[in-house]
Amino acid sequence: MKKSLRLITAGCLATFLLLVAGFASAQTNMDEFMIKWDHSKQYTLDVLAQMPDAGMDDKPDAEAMSFKEQIHHIANSIAGLSQRFLNGTEPDFAIDIATCSKVELADFVAKSYDYGAKSIKAISPEQAEEKLDVFGNKASRRQVMALLMDHSSHHVGSAVVYLRLQGVKPPAYVGF
Repeated sequence: MKKSLRLITAGCLATFLLLVAGFASAQTNMDEFMIKWDHSKQYTLDVLAQMPDAGMDDKPDAEAMSFKEQIHHIANSIAGLSQRFLNGTEPDFAIDIATCSKVELADFVAKSYDYGAKSIKAISPEQAEEKLDVFGNKASRRQVMALLMDHSSHHVGSAVVYLRLQGVKPPAYVGF
């Protein structure tokens, strides 16, 4: 009986330690997040650079965004959400999606990611935990940061499909 109790206790303790270790390793600190942020910026710019000029306005479906609109949407969302939910100042850059060149769009993407990075870095740990009304949901600023990364990944993933439809091999993905 004592042996069984010790085995059960040891098993519970081992399980607890594994869960704690797994939880701790699953977390991303701010430095790691910012490295990933920089990789996301560069990958988005690389995907944009790969698209031939002739494919910038192509869409796979009449109701879908064009490639150009996908890339603009990533950058515009970073700027808008950073300003609205991450205490960003008024952005000092803008672009007319209807008339912009690929070079101008790349500049807008770079500025949006830099603006987002500046806004994210300015958030204190206490501010990161503050709950806000985000599109009808209660979410922390930290969750908004994760949303920005997730949203960017979603749309750049769509943009990769647009490249493939043009017969273009996408750039190699960098995860870390």
